[in-house]
Amino acid sequence: MKFNLHVLRYFFIVLLAGHVIVAFAQEHPWNGAIPQVKENLRLIAEKFQKYDVILKPDQEKPQWWAGAPSVVRDGKGVFWLACRMRSTDQPRGKRGYEVRILNSKDGIHFTKVLRIPRQAVPIPGFERPVLLIDPMTKKFKLYLCGPWHNGPWSILKLQDVNNPKDFEPKSAYVVIKPFPKTFDRDITVLEYKDPYIIYADGYFHCYVTGYVRQNERLFHFRSVDGEKWAPVGDPKKPIMDLSGWHDFFIRPGSVLPLGVGYLFFYEGSNIQWYDPVYNIATGVGFTFDLHHIIDLTPDSPLVVSSTPTRFYTWRYSQFMWVDNELWVYAEVATKKQTKEIRLFRIPLDGK
Repeated sequence: MKFNLHVLRYFFIVLLAGHVIVAFAQEHPWNGAIPQVKENLRLIAEKFQKYDVILKPDQEKPQWWAGAPSVVRDGKGVFWLACRMRSTDQPRGKRGYEVRILNSKDGIHFTKVLRIPRQAVPIPGFERPVLLIDPMTKKFKLYLCGPWHNGPWSILKLQDVNNPKDFEPKSAYVVIKPFPKTFDRDITVLEYKDPYIIYADGYFHCYVTGYVRQNERLFHFRSVDGEKWAPVGDPKKPIMDLSGWHDFFIRPGSVLPLGVGYLFFYEGSNIQWYDPVYNIATGVGFTFDLHHIIDLTPDSPLVVSSTPTRFYTWRYSQFMWVDNELWVYAEVATKKQTKEIRLFRIPLDGK
């Protein structure tokens, strides 16, 4: 029996909600020493065991990474991928040496079309990029993040182009930066990084990691044109809490439209884990208005790496509908102590 796609999307929500009811019923605090998915979420987590490797780091040595994928599919069906390449030759936080643009006809086998090295902007280092197609102009947008002009980490943007191979690194400018303090002892966001952007309900919505007293929290901005951004609600107030398994960091993952609301995938880490700054797992919430998030996985991550060493990292996800499948690109820890971009394809016909 074939189900309507919208029914399957609704079923996905119900399935998650059912697991969460079990999680709440356990009534105990998080006490896991390593990142792991609890039994009540295993049916979903098992869907992320099979994958295709999309891109490996330039060197398969510990701490070399290929990751932070951002993927769009244009009107001709071509997939475009922006990602961050990372080495170990700089201090931590400044190891992203390049943003790379690739394309693919099938979404699996990608070809490099553009390199944006950090020296070309110039910038000390990159983290997560965002690649979008403007729904009005049909031009490509590319957002970056990094420490701008020896200042705080901010969200940057390049000039829009008709073809991603034409992005000009020196056109970069700041679109989201920390707000100044009103009083000297104000607790404010010191830096912004790792954006995820979606166009929905007539706005561009940007979710960013904000540093608040060295904690990573999750904040929401909105824009009509993708240029001028304003915080949604109080700019000092994160939209999700540090609690449960994600009591150390919480960051944006990606947003998946369902027709009736959105699944909101987020990243988090626990203070008990080994190196929780980089040992990061993914959970999921639900939202109707893209701002108020119901945490569907408060007691356990939804997915971690199936090939861990001491790192179980599964982060920087891009969930998207491709025909009758759910496709997920993510940065995942490997047995070689690197990180690579993987694609998980989940059929929605029960096979």
